[in-house]
Amino acid sequence: MFVEGVLWIVRTGAPWRDLPETFGDWNSVFRRFSRWSAKGVWCRIFEAMSDDPDFEYLIVDSTIVRAHQHAAGAKKGGLKIRRLAVRAAA
Repeated sequence: MFVEGVLWIVRTGAPWRDLPETFGDWNSVFRRFSRWSAKGVWCRIFEAMSDDPDFEYLIVDSTIVRAHQHAAGAKKGGLKIRRLAVRAAA
């Protein structure tokens, strides 16, 4: 349910607080997502699944991601995504 919750957030573009309760407490899901991101778990998962055509539903791009209703008016610059040191060294 955790991974489905994360995919729901990515697909809808909704803030974490709007995560439906069926996926668990939004703050717990967010904290686990953050830990997995910091450890590079998501990169490893998507790299392992990228060759399997049965996992097409995991593909997330601009054609399926909608902007959330609160997306307008955000500060310019936004979130800066940096490569993990482990990944950069490899």
